[in-house]
Amino acid sequence: MLAITYTINTLLFQEIVPLMLILITLLPIILLGRLFKQWLKSIKGMFFLYIFIIVLNTLFITDRGLSFAIAMILRITIMISAFSLFFLTVDPNDLTLSLIAMRISYEYAFSFSLAFRFVPTIAIEAQNIMDAQQSRGYEMQKKGIINQIKNLFPLLVPLIISSIKRAFNVAEALESRGFGSKKERTFYFTIKYSTKDWIFTIYLILLSITLIFIKINFTSMPLWFKWSLPV
Repeated sequence: MLAITYTINTLLFQEIVPLMLILITLLPIILLGRLFKQWLKSIKGMFFLYIFIIVLNTLFITDRGLSFAIAMILRITIMISAFSLFFLTVDPNDLTLSLIAMRISYEYAFSFSLAFRFVPTIAIEAQNIMDAQQSRGYEMQKKGIINQIKNLFPLLVPLIISSIKRAFNVAEALESRGFGSKKERTFYFTIKYSTKDWIFTIYLILLSITLIFIKINFTSMPLWFKWSLPV
């Protein structure tokens, strides 16, 4: 709900000030979750895209200028922040149980959570492959876009092969345990809405109502709310 709500609310605006205010409402949640360093890393990873957006809008789309570029950067930052919170805080097992509680078939729920679970494993394996290639004398840190594209091939080929092997191993392990033999399953744990969940849900609903009201009455908002950089 957090990721979807903030994504929809972000797409309502193309102005700097309201997007900045939406981003500010996310910061207390990030700080409460003690995720500031991880969140900062995810934002730093998008630095190249931010530069590309600024250059594209200032040099080639002159009628919109820098204000539109900053607004798009804020949009991307808010959406990345919301989904980073989701991926950094949700346990794959809880995700599976949540999807099943939403009446989604457990085969699909398990498949989704399994893919979610293997993301850090693949990242670690990619780093191991890079270290192995460098130990063989292959330069993986060459500068330049063309060199970086070339460096992907000695990384992607073994990574894809190992991922396929892992997929076969997981499939065989599931079949040996009779996965999918019954339509109904029992679970050790069940997930229920707690008081904190309801409070947070109400907060998201009120935030959405407020932002929709602002969008509808945007022309009557104060001048500082419509502030933008000169074209």
